[in-house]
Amino acid sequence: MSLDFNQYAAKGNAYVNRVAETLQVQRDQAARIVRSVMHALRNRLSHEESFQLIAQLPMALKAVYVDGWKHSDSYLRIRRPEEFLDEIRKEDNGMAGYDFGNNQRAALATAAVFNVLFEMISEGESKSLINTLPESLQIWIQGIEKSEA
Repeated sequence: MSLDFNQYAAKGNAYVNRVAETLQVQRDQAARIVRSVMHALRNRLSHEESFQLIAQLPMALKAVYVDGWKHSDSYLRIRRPEEFLDEIRKEDNGMAGYDFGNNQRAALATAAVFNVLFEMISEGESKSLINTLPESLQIWIQGIEKSEA
């Protein structure tokens, strides 16, 4: 089997472009948003949960997900949606005000990343991912999924 890096890049670019289109932002901003949400998510999932998720991601998104990952035995569970938004902003390397703005804009950006992610992974993995989150965040994610539909 040969490695087709162009194909990997194409799938990753398609994901970022889909998020950019959904949010009506430039591609570079969408790429930062995707990276920030993916990193915040991986920081809040157990290693086992992360491995289950990345098994279904295209190669380029796997690379984004694991880039800079510092493995530790502990991880911080997400308790409230606002806590997750704060984690996302922390991961945005100084661009959070521009990329995410207030909580409403941050929620819409996060929704776009999750909605496109849920198009890429199996329904079972989507449900499993949602079920690992606290109830308040499950309700929030399911609400933003419906509001985007």
